[in-house]
Amino acid sequence: MNNAMSVILRDTERSRAAHACVPVEGVRLRGGHLAARMATNRRITIPSQYERLVAAGAVKNFALAAGLDVGEHQGFGFADSDVYKWMEAASWSLVTVPDENLKEQLDHLIELVAAAQMEDGYLNTWYQLHPGSARFSNMRDDHELYCAGHLMQAAIANHRCTGDTALLDVAIRFADLLTTSFGPGLIEQPCGHPEIELALIELSRETGRDAYLDLARYFLDIRGYGAIGGGDIYQDDTPLREQREMVGHAVRAVYLNAGAADLVHERIDAELRRALFLMSANMLERKSYVTGGIGSRYEGEAFGLDYELPNNRAYAESCAAIGAVMWLWRMMLLENKDDSYLADAIERIIYNAVLPGISLGGDEYFYQNPLRDEDGSLRRQPWFECACCPSNIARFIAQLPGYFASVTSQRYGESDARHDQIWIHQYADAELSIPTLGGGVVHANMTTRYPWDGEIALEITGLEGAAAFTLQMRVPDWAFNATATLNGERLPDAEAAPGQYLTIARQWEVGDIVTLSIPMPVRRIVAHPRVANNAGRMVLMRGPLVYCIEETDNEIGDVRDIVLPHDVLVTAAHRPEMLGGITVLSTHALLESPAPGWNRALYRNVDLKTSDASGMSEVQIHAVPYMVWANRGAGPMTVWLRHR
Repeated sequence: MNNAMSVILRDTERSRAAHACVPVEGVRLRGGHLAARMATNRRITIPSQYERLVAAGAVKNFALAAGLDVGEHQGFGFADSDVYKWMEAASWSLVTVPDENLKEQLDHLIELVAAAQMEDGYLNTWYQLHPGSARFSNMRDDHELYCAGHLMQAAIANHRCTGDTALLDVAIRFADLLTTSFGPGLIEQPCGHPEIELALIELSRETGRDAYLDLARYFLDIRGYGAIGGGDIYQDDTPLREQREMVGHAVRAVYLNAGAADLVHERIDAELRRALFLMSANMLERKSYVTGGIGSRYEGEAFGLDYELPNNRAYAESCAAIGAVMWLWRMMLLENKDDSYLADAIERIIYNAVLPGISLGGDEYFYQNPLRDEDGSLRRQPWFECACCPSNIARFIAQLPGYFASVTSQRYGESDARHDQIWIHQYADAELSIPTLGGGVVHANMTTRYPWDGEIALEITGLEGAAAFTLQMRVPDWAFNATATLNGERLPDAEAAPGQYLTIARQWEVGDIVTLSIPMPVRRIVAHPRVANNAGRMVLMRGPLVYCIEETDNEIGDVRDIVLPHDVLVTAAHRPEMLGGITVLSTHALLESPAPGWNRALYRNVDLKTSDASGMSEVQIHAVPYMVWANRGAGPMTVWLRHR
C-alpha cells in the first residue's frame, strides 16, 4: 500500500505545480459526516453498483468482446466508462480499507478487460461488437477516447493503490496505439467528450513517458478550430487559449479545463494559464449556483449566459460538480498563495453540489440537482440508462481524503535550503500522515465536529525527519472573527483572517496543538441583482452548508409562500437522531395566504392601500442542509426564500 504514496510524490517532483498532493491513504477520516459517507460508499454504494453494472450488461460486454460469451452489446456506446469508473472507485476504496471480496470482483474485471483488448491495444466493446463500424470514425459523438481516458485513470488508481500492473499494462498498450494513430498527418481530431487529456498526462506522470504528455497537448491545441464540426457543446468553437468564458456542455468544459491545468503543471504555458484563471473567475463569479453547482440549461446540459441561474430548472449535473472540483483542485495546486478562494469553492461544491447527488442510504442518485422542487416529484433513482453519475460519485467519494492536504517547498530566507509547507485545505475528524518534499513525514490528529462545529484542533503526533516546517490552515472566506491558539496561547487575530490561511512557521515538537476556532453564525445570502430568478430572495447558510426548506419538516402549506423577515432570529440545534446527525435551523417566518382575488387570476392590479403584510400569518419553519434533502417523504422543497 505504501506504493501509492511514493508514486505520487515521485511524479510531482518534475511538475511545475507549486503543490504536491498528499495521497488518499495519507488522510484517514475517523468520524463525522464525510467519514460516514465514505463508509456507506464502501459498504453499500460500490457493491450495489457492481450488481447494477452486471444487470445492465456493461460487464458482460467485455466478456463478449473477449469471446468468452455470446450475445449483443448492451447499453450506450460509452458504457465501458461506467465500468472503468467503478474500477477506479474500488481501487481507491481498497487503499483505505482492505476488502477481499471487493478485490476479487476488481481482479475479475481486470481479467475481463485485459482479455477483451485487441492485439494492437485497441479496446472499446461497442466498436469491437459492431465490426461494421470503423474505429475512430466518429470522434465527435462516440466517446472512444473518453472511455480510454477513464480506463487510464482506473489503471493509475489501481496501480497506486494495490501495486498491481495488469490494468496499467492494458492502459499503456492502448495509449501507445493512440500515439501512433493521432497527431499531425494522422487522425487530426480530438474526442467530442474531453477526458483523454487529463488521463494521458497522469499516465505520463505514472510511467515517465513524454509521448503521452505530447499527445495530450496535441488534443488540447487542436480544439476550437472546427476539427469535429465546431460548436461549444463539444468545446470545439474557440481555441482554448482564447477562451474567457465557460460555455457549452458543463461536464465536458470542466474535464477539458482540468486536463489543460494538468498541462500547465507540466509545461510552461502562460497563455493557457491566463485563460484558465479567467474562465474559472467567469464560472465562480457569474455561472455557479449558490450550491456551487454548474450547468444551468437542460438543453445541451450546458452553461447558460452570465447570471442565467434558474432554480427549478437547474440542471447542475452531479458529474459537472465533480469535474469542477477536479479542475479547481488543479488550479489551486498551481500557486503557492495564501488566498483560500479556490479551496473555499471546492468545499462548497463537495458539500452542496456533489453530496446531494447520492442518498444517505448510498444506493439512489440524482443526475440533476435543482434548487427547487415545485411539487415533490423529484426523487433520486436507483440507476440510469446513462449511468455516468452514479459511478462518478462512487469514485469521487472514495478519493475524498485526497482533497484535504498538500505540501509545498520553497527557499528559506537567503539560503539555498528548502523549507517545507504543509497545507490543510479541508476539515474533518482524521488522522494524517503527510510526506513532505524534504523527505520526512509529519503525523497529526485533526479533532473536530466540522461542518457542524467550527472548533478544529490539530495535534502533532509524530515527526519523522521533518520538524521545521510551516503549517497553513485554511480560514474560510465566511469565517469572520475566527481565532487561533498554539499550545493554548492565542495568536494575533490577523493570523486568522477570513479568506486566507493561518500560517505558523516553527520548529515543531510532538504534542504541539494548533486550535482554529471558526464562528458559525447563520448567514443570509442574497444573489447578484442580475440573477433575475432570485430577486427578493435569500438563502440560509451555516458554515459551508446551504440550507433548504422541505415540506416534510414544515406542514404549513406551500413552501413557496414562506417569507423570511430580515430581523428574525434564526437558531441552530444539532439533531443527532435526524438524517444521520445534522444541524437544523429554526426560525419564525411569515406565510403568505393568497387573497381570494388570485383564485382565478394570473395577474391583477397593485392595491397601494393594502399593507405588505396583509394576508400573512406567522409560522415556525425548520431548514435542513441541502446535501441531505429528499431522503424522507416526497414533498416540495426550496433553497431560495422570499424575504422582506
